[in-house]
Amino acid sequence: MIRFSVQLFGLTVFAIALIWVVGTGEAVQTASAGSELLWADTVHFNVTESGTEQKIEKKKNTRDSFLRDVRKITQTAYNIRNRYMEEVDTEEIIKAGIKGMLSSLDRYSVLMEPVAYNSLMESTDGKYEGLGMQIDARDNHIVIVAPIEGTPAQRKGLRAGDSIWKIDGQPTDDMSTSDASKLMRGTAGTSVVLTIKRAGIDDMLEFEVERAVIALKSVNYSGIIPQTNIGYVRLSRFAKETSHELREAINALNEQKIEGLVFDLRSNGGGLLDQAIETAELFLQDGSEVVYTKGQFESSEAHHYSSRPPIYPDKPLIILVDEGTASASEIVSGAIQDWDRGLIVGNNTYGKGLVQTLINIDSDQEYHLKLTIAKYYVPSGRCIQKSDKQAKSNSASHAAAMLKKEAEDTDSLEVVDEPIFYTNGGRIVYGGGGIIPDVEVDRETWKPIEINLERKSLFFNFAVQYVADHPNVKATLEITDEIVESFRAYTKEKEFDYKTALQFALEKFEKEVEEDGSESAFESSIKVMTDLINSEKENDFNESLEYIKRTIKREIVSSIDGERGVYEQIILRTDKTVQRAVEIMQSQSEYSTMLSKGMKKAEL
Repeated sequence: MIRFSVQLFGLTVFAIALIWVVGTGEAVQTASAGSELLWADTVHFNVTESGTEQKIEKKKNTRDSFLRDVRKITQTAYNIRNRYMEEVDTEEIIKAGIKGMLSSLDRYSVLMEPVAYNSLMESTDGKYEGLGMQIDARDNHIVIVAPIEGTPAQRKGLRAGDSIWKIDGQPTDDMSTSDASKLMRGTAGTSVVLTIKRAGIDDMLEFEVERAVIALKSVNYSGIIPQTNIGYVRLSRFAKETSHELREAINALNEQKIEGLVFDLRSNGGGLLDQAIETAELFLQDGSEVVYTKGQFESSEAHHYSSRPPIYPDKPLIILVDEGTASASEIVSGAIQDWDRGLIVGNNTYGKGLVQTLINIDSDQEYHLKLTIAKYYVPSGRCIQKSDKQAKSNSASHAAAMLKKEAEDTDSLEVVDEPIFYTNGGRIVYGGGGIIPDVEVDRETWKPIEINLERKSLFFNFAVQYVADHPNVKATLEITDEIVESFRAYTKEKEFDYKTALQFALEKFEKEVEEDGSESAFESSIKVMTDLINSEKENDFNESLEYIKRTIKREIVSSIDGERGVYEQIILRTDKTVQRAVEIMQSQSEYSTMLSKGMKKAEL
């Protein structure tokens, strides 16, 4: 049936093209005198309102009715092109028609135009041709956030914080990151000249950098957690080389005789299904079911099993998840949980369990239909998809789901009303979408001062300046009171400000009394509140001192040692979720108890 639907879709596009040339071949109303009604009024009708007085019986969804509906599309397109009062861009109206059809489906069924498609293929292939660095548009120029390890950008000596003023002589004033990226990318072996302004150096610097094929790594970091014999692997995506990279990383850790493994899938939005299966089989016994798919048609049902012996088969395993853990990451997490192979620690995952396929819909292969064809189910039978994450964000069903979600406490592990499923060993796990962790860790919430310091890049800019002023600083530095006071002075120098909740409330009150004409009556009260807000902001800095110290160090370490340094000096030493995983793993009894908890099925 899928093939039939796709063929009909292709037939529709062909039919529209044919109509442009020869017309519809139907007896349609023409523009002859006296044969059609013309309107000249301003009466508005709600064309989207459905009638309530007259019930219209829903037609059966047969092949013939579908073909009649397709004819409506072609007839509408024909009339717009040939009879609309002004010339129309036919490509645009066809795209609008396709998007209109998709608007009533799930949020992941979309029309992919060339830019979006190429971006998807790039993330899937895990490579592109360019210089190898993360950039951002800041202070009217393009700033290097971080060079990628082992790339031309890093080898040439480009640094985090370098401001790119020109690309091949073209100024970057007010240039977007996408435009800058287009100028810097190109065929491997060709070169581009960057004019750089670096903190601490008055003169401009010129770097001629040769483009190369840049591999986007899936494994961001692997190593041993300090003061333990526990391995840690961070995976950011599921691309074509993911399982190969993971196999190498875990084998290297096995050679160091690790006693446990923390596998970090936080903020991993997923990727290729086959890579999720190959990732799960690194830990599961050969022949274990990893995931199955099921949709409207029989052809969409498929069961996927591990097909190779695991390389990390029985030692303690903990997977870290959060609300950004989605799709392929949820498949791996769910399979590990359902086979009682390891523990899941963190927060409830995203709940994206829909299967998409890419369908080329034109001969030039410029446009592709990304269409949802099934749902993912983990071995226990749980569907990963959350219902409130399915509808498109502008749809009525999405709005209803959001209202329902607001009425529930979705941040809690209180899931007694959700359907119950069982792991292979009999532990209770809950359905309803997403993967619910075995151990919840409180999410870190940012205060207004912290959000705004990050948003305005003050930590990043301060670190760049600090490293320029202290060229011999090491990644092992400790953030002293002196450094903190230097940062405080830096924020004042940059006239840093933000609005607290109390300030928002006061501004709303001031607006109301201004409209009411009673400013003078509340003048003294408003001054007291203003002084209170200023005092509150002074206290905010001190109350966020731990966060501020950690973030200053993160940015300084990143400037010196890049991403690897951040993992080794910050994440593995201070991250609360990593610390909780280590705590569980180092207590063999706690780990074993959690895995065996609820081995007897609950009495319902």
